Amino acid sequence: MKMTPINLPMGIFLFSQILMGIFGNSSILFYYVIFIFSGKHLMPKDIIIEHLTLSNCLSLISKGIPQTLSDFGFKNFLDDIGCKVIMYIYRVTRGMSLYAMCLLSCFQAITISPSNSRWIMLKHRATKYIGSSCLVSWLVNLLLNIMTLVKVTVPTYSKNVTNTNSYGYCSWFAPSNLATALYMFLLCFCDGLCLSLMACSSVSMMNILYKHKRQVKHIHSAQHLLKVSPEDRATQTILILVCTFIISYTISSIRVIFTTYSNVSEIWRVSVFIFLEICFPIFCPFVLISNIKCSFRLFLPFCGKR
Repeated sequence: MKMTPINLPMGIFLFSQILMGIFGNSSILFYYVIFIFSGKHLMPKDIIIEHLTLSNCLSLISKGIPQTLSDFGFKNFLDDIGCKVIMYIYRVTRGMSLYAMCLLSCFQAITISPSNSRWIMLKHRATKYIGSSCLVSWLVNLLLNIMTLVKVTVPTYSKNVTNTNSYGYCSWFAPSNLATALYMFLLCFCDGLCLSLMACSSVSMMNILYKHKRQVKHIHSAQHLLKVSPEDRATQTILILVCTFIISYTISSIRVIFTTYSNVSEIWRVSVFIFLEICFPIFCPFVLISNIKCSFRLFLPFCGKR
């Protein structure tokens, strides 16, 4: 297969966005490495962001680059082991990204809760177990997606092969039996649980921010009205990330469904839909950098004075 003139600019655009996303995520990881080696301790929110950024970076590498090469027309650039490893890394990091966003959203909702709230008692417990919770999540996702190593093979181009979904660079074999149905139900249940918690915590944060604005609107000090607390700024950042993540996850799910069951599934493999599917790990680091830019200036003097 040769690259068509239409696919060339789309492929170049997708590849440039992927490189930009990898650069952004790598910058945050590099910042945290310097932060740790300087002898300072990460805050609980920073620990979650560290795991989220790592999963986003690995997700872009394992999903974006092979898909871009496939869109460019390259075939058979991965062997059977390569397909299994790449898809396994993508599935694990995708699940970890979902869990990290859910944990970040819930933790921030607990953090900004009023002092008389019943959730405030969970703040100290949540702070204590953040790091171990992220490590356990990596282990759970490694075990939960172990079937990927069995079901993923090299691309199959024969039309006589049934129950096989081709991604262009790899194929996913999914036989129609009870075991497959139970496995898919388990994956959907875990994803649905995280999305539900994420949505509930986001609604809670918006409610808290709305009540806070109503309480301070009667204060006549212009300086106070213009001042935005770090908690409010962090909450607004997380709400932006949650909305972007939900949109990206929804597009990804729709694309998987249409690719599997639609007779015109080829249109869902073009670069536009791939970009919309992975837009969260691309834009996520730059939203986070805008929130922690004051800390970045400690290590990057060219960004400006503190």
